Amino acid sequence: MQHKSTILAELKQTRPFHSRHQEALLALMRTAAIAKRPVVKVVEETGISLAQYNVLRILRGAGPEGLPTLAIRERMVEEAAGITRLIDKLEAAGYVSRERSTPDRRLVVCRITKAGLALLSQLDPDVTEADKAVLKVLSDAELDQLIVLLDKVRAGKSLGLRGLDLAKR
Repeated sequence: MQHKSTILAELKQTRPFHSRHQEALLALMRTAAIAKRPVVKVVEETGISLAQYNVLRILRGAGPEGLPTLAIRERMVEEAAGITRLIDKLEAAGYVSRERSTPDRRLVVCRITKAGLALLSQLDPDVTEADKAVLKVLSDAELDQLIVLLDKVRAGKSLGLRGLDLAKR
């Protein structure tokens, strides 16, 4: 039995979607936008953006050895073309330090500072609560199922679009 989606009504769209694929993708994108709002609210109250928060989390996970700028960009939840600007702002606020690598002067290694770690420690409980609040409507089994389905979509993304030139359409 096919589920009756609410996304058409939420978007106040009167015509049906072109396909179930389009409907599912728009529902996913809308859900992601709504789901991140509580986390954005918590994070932005400290004066940093969600993207900057993501950089800090990545650097905390990297430990004291830090990471090169491009490695941080590769690990971002959402793509960030302006990774250097994000790190500039975090460095100016005292949350991140940068230094050129000794063997390769072109390589800039970023590390989280004590102030950055303190900020994340301050944010952790509220971000955890925001995460839980967003997904509290799902059971543990449904969360597991959602994680599996999203993993499948991300895995297919890299395979399904390879070689597809969307500009020609």
